[in-house]
Amino acid sequence: MGEHILEFWTSQADKHGAEHDASWGDYHMINLEIDAIGSRIMEGDDVLDVGCANGFSTFHQIERGAATIAGIDFSEAMVREANKLREKHPAKDKLSFQVGNAKNIQFDDNSFDVVYTTRTLINLPTWEEQKLAVGECIRVCRPGGRVILSEAFWEPLSLLNAMRALVHLPPLVEHDFNRYFKKSNLESYLTELNLEFEALDISSVYYLGSRFLRELVTEPKNYPGYSNPINKIFYDIEKEYSGGGFGIQQIYVINKAEA
Repeated sequence: MGEHILEFWTSQADKHGAEHDASWGDYHMINLEIDAIGSRIMEGDDVLDVGCANGFSTFHQIERGAATIAGIDFSEAMVREANKLREKHPAKDKLSFQVGNAKNIQFDDNSFDVVYTTRTLINLPTWEEQKLAVGECIRVCRPGGRVILSEAFWEPLSLLNAMRALVHLPPLVEHDFNRYFKKSNLESYLTELNLEFEALDISSVYYLGSRFLRELVTEPKNYPGYSNPINKIFYDIEKEYSGGGFGIQQIYVINKAEA
């Protein structure tokens, strides 16, 4: 992983500490992710959070009944912030955070009931590296368990940009530290491994509202960052309805077959 990527996430940890902004400023989308992932975590599960950042989402997930959650992140600064929060958390004995590498996860085969990522593997600069990390997540997941990939995807980005072009809005672009997944690549890889998987569209209405319609009905310069109040309207709708393929943030749930 590039040094500039590590430097960026280190600066985010130093700047934002325990806040959600350490991983992303889009609070509503973070909540959609937490809910979607949490719905697949069952009481008593041992869980691995690959790319836990400062633990903001991890602490929400432990409240859903998991037996344990281990978090790993390649940024020492992020792990430092997560461990600060852990010391004050009532479920601290169920939580652990350590530095780790998604391409070479330090746990044994078949260690966890659920393994999930949240906007983590898009930090890897090539599909070959992303594929390696997906394979590692599958390796440490127990037979009968679930790997949940909550990542950004290229195809819905292209669809949104086509919509924006129709009304002469500038295209949305990847950050220089991101390489969005291609759904076709991921699905082909999982099919080659004979794994059952489900693609979940958890954000199309929200993205359509917050990355397209918002700019047609409000003045974006008046609302820096993700502060535009119209985002909350589309977040509330998204919790009830979704679909259409516009959601850049999507989830793949991979079922690891029983041995």
